[in-house]
Amino acid sequence: MKESALTKVPRADAPPPYEVQAFGTLTDVPIALAEAARREGVDNLNQLLADTITLRDLYRKHHWQASGPTFYMLHLLFDKHYREQDELVDAVAERVMQLGGVSVAMGADVAEMTLVPSPPKGRERTAEQLARLLFAHEVILEEARAMARYAERDGDVGTADLIVSKIIRTNETQVWFVAEHRTAAPAEVE
Repeated sequence: MKESALTKVPRADAPPPYEVQAFGTLTDVPIALAEAARREGVDNLNQLLADTITLRDLYRKHHWQASGPTFYMLHLLFDKHYREQDELVDAVAERVMQLGGVSVAMGADVAEMTLVPSPPKGRERTAEQLARLLFAHEVILEEARAMARYAERDGDVGTADLIVSKIIRTNETQVWFVAEHRTAAPAEVE
């Protein structure tokens, strides 16, 4: 690893860690929902959050690295989808906190948890960018559908509603827009 010029400048030590709530624990919140349901919801939502953060960041990477004849269209589309995923990240993280949990937040922790494969550091062709985005969406949609069923089963209608009305609907729409860019030529109208 390269040595940063910043490491040569004397700096004060970082403050010592002092957690008011450890990751993986729940606080007692009076929201008329059993602790077991809240715990399962927090665990599921944190997984969904890690994967959504990863998808959001894939959109940003591809926004910066778009190329070719569809550069402008994809540059704008990827930026729009990035912003929409960022809204989902905030909504999911806040739901984790509403259930009494602690939301995953830092890149290293997200990278450790995500089920979405890491892209290469370099620039990919458009076809690979699209395939990578569609795969990540499918991971999230598969999780989201199962998690919505579990939340409904546990009576956690707030989590189920968030997953269905925001996560699933946004991801399905984005899949539609991204998948249409894989078509070689417009479909013939008969």
